[in-house]
Amino acid sequence: MLDVRDLRVDYGRAPALWNVSLTIGDGELVCVVGPNGAGKTTLINALAGMHPAKSGRITLDGCEMTSLAPHKFSAAGVALVPEGRRLFARMTVRENLEIGGYARAVRAARNRTLADVCTLFPVVRDKLDAPAGSLSGGQQQMVAIGRALMAKPRLLLLDEPSLGLSPIVVQAMFRAIREVNAAGTAVLLVEQNVTMALEIASRAYLLEEGRIAAEGTPAAVFSTPELRRAYLGDLPQL
Repeated sequence: MLDVRDLRVDYGRAPALWNVSLTIGDGELVCVVGPNGAGKTTLINALAGMHPAKSGRITLDGCEMTSLAPHKFSAAGVALVPEGRRLFARMTVRENLEIGGYARAVRAARNRTLADVCTLFPVVRDKLDAPAGSLSGGQQQMVAIGRALMAKPRLLLLDEPSLGLSPIVVQAMFRAIREVNAAGTAVLLVEQNVTMALEIASRAYLLEEGRIAAEGTPAAVFSTPELRRAYLGDLPQL
């Protein structure tokens, strides 16, 4: 499905990512973890077309995507849930969700998709006519994920979805991510909650200083005690 080869992304003259290669298969749930400043957000923004690549290749189903505009990524079935949610605070929850289903290819199914989002996040159904800015942080994150799902993506990119949320809300969020993936949507999860990310992922990548330091199954990636301690602290064995 998604194939990334030798990706380099710069901020000005400073490299943020280099020689990054990864793959995501159809219906797969993959996580990217690593310390703060490793380049995780830069990576996920590049995979959504939001940050241009200096070099390397991004292909989706064999189609070259590297130099395309963000709306081309969206049209190809890629949806991003950005860090910080980025909702339109003065617009209603319904309006925020409907923006996600604006593209012509999915507009006809917008009402059905909205109902699916409300089934996934029941609290959203009760807040449809409320301003998005009036919701709690957890509720806003649900709306942000719902907005991306309104585009009926084949690949969902999630950037730190648990950031700043209570443990109870985080549990609900990860259950929803599992459900979305189980329904057939591929997921790339960039997440600070390493333990929970590893519990739901089928494969993992460790990003460190802009490079892939390890990859494989979650257990394999974090089997080296020195690597686990250096970047992720004392986590339980998987």
